[in-house]
Amino acid sequence: MLLTHKENILKFSWLLPSFLSLFLFGSTVKATAIANWHFDSNRNHLDFTTDENVQPKVELVTNPTRLVIDLPGVTLGYPQTSQRVGLVIQEIRIEQFNAETTRMVVTLAPGYTFDLAQVKLQEESPNHWSVQLPKPVPLTVTQPKYLEIIPTQSSISPTVSDNSTLFAGVVPMHLPMKVLEPQIKALMSRYSFLKTGMFFLDLDTGDYLDIGGDRVFPAASTIKLPILIAFFQDLDAGKVTLQEILTMRRDLVTNGSGTMQYERVGKKYTALETVTKMVTISDNTATNMIIDRLGGAAKLNQRFRTWGLKDTVIRHLLADLRGTNTTSSEDMARVLALVVNNKLVSLQSREQVLDILRHTTIRTLLPAGLGKGAVIANKTGDIGFVIGDAGFITMPNGKRYLAAIFVTRPYKDSRGRDFIRQVSQLVYNYLNQLNPVAAVNSYDSVTR
Repeated sequence: MLLTHKENILKFSWLLPSFLSLFLFGSTVKATAIANWHFDSNRNHLDFTTDENVQPKVELVTNPTRLVIDLPGVTLGYPQTSQRVGLVIQEIRIEQFNAETTRMVVTLAPGYTFDLAQVKLQEESPNHWSVQLPKPVPLTVTQPKYLEIIPTQSSISPTVSDNSTLFAGVVPMHLPMKVLEPQIKALMSRYSFLKTGMFFLDLDTGDYLDIGGDRVFPAASTIKLPILIAFFQDLDAGKVTLQEILTMRRDLVTNGSGTMQYERVGKKYTALETVTKMVTISDNTATNMIIDRLGGAAKLNQRFRTWGLKDTVIRHLLADLRGTNTTSSEDMARVLALVVNNKLVSLQSREQVLDILRHTTIRTLLPAGLGKGAVIANKTGDIGFVIGDAGFITMPNGKRYLAAIFVTRPYKDSRGRDFIRQVSQLVYNYLNQLNPVAAVNSYDSVTR
């Protein structure tokens, strides 16, 4: 977990006749594997993380122009994958260059290059890097003229028109997942005794699945997701600190999930310990302590409304076994979309939020339907007659999507859990087919 934030922006500006190369010198700590990577074609922004510290080596190669990012000591851990982008920035590819190096390649269309002084490599942490690319410029012009990049229909991100709808104000909504809907509805028919609401959103294409996404459900422990984000928002504002001490008061101790209820009243925890237990082991006492530290339910509800959450309301401290606290699948997806797109918290806090969510201990709902190598940052909820889960998923090929689903069921009926797992699997398989792993191709000039 990141407790400090270091920014180190380097600009590429040394141009040679055939290639430009910039090396970041320093000791290389061998990393086991790439944890995840993503290219946001709306912003021309590449983001990647590794298991351990890494020092990238970057160069620009011509004919055609490719930005090559080598990660010494990093093993890819899965077959070469690629992401189609558009007309000018054509493709992002990641491959195992040799036994000791993973290579990331950004390929431009022939006749284009970058204004290299504007390419920025930023160290978010020793194992988290981002590369901000400028708009490509034609090789033939003497004075660079920035181009508007308009993706093709096969692009990962659709063209945003004036009439586009933005989900949460940040993600262009594209098309419903019409091919998937009949499969989901057939599954719902087999589980007709369940009442469900779900919302899935492909962050790269804007395609979505909305079946009762605005239906209001008891939030159960999913209410801890927006509370977590509110805490880190206050951390960014300097209103709380990670190491400040919180005291477990008697009026905040409650039953239900978690272990803090079994400790002596008056025990002290750091705010970081408390907020982490709130999510990873879904501790209800920890949640009440964080609600209290942030000013109470009324202030949090007011903040949720400013985020555009229509159905997310805290009406009762936990454990809320009657289900008076409410939310919806659409609200859960909305708050995740805002966090992932850096609209609610700082970049450092976003990474801490996602790291905590990746360490939740309940893996029987959305995580149970994901393929091998997928990474999910999620929060579940269960009060017997209602279960739910909301998460941000990164697939091995770099695709990212949001998922949120709630189910009312006969009390503790395991078939509700099975239903969510099967929905998760259907959506995952559908998105995986849309972006299959690319076959190894012969870019001999790259693997020179």
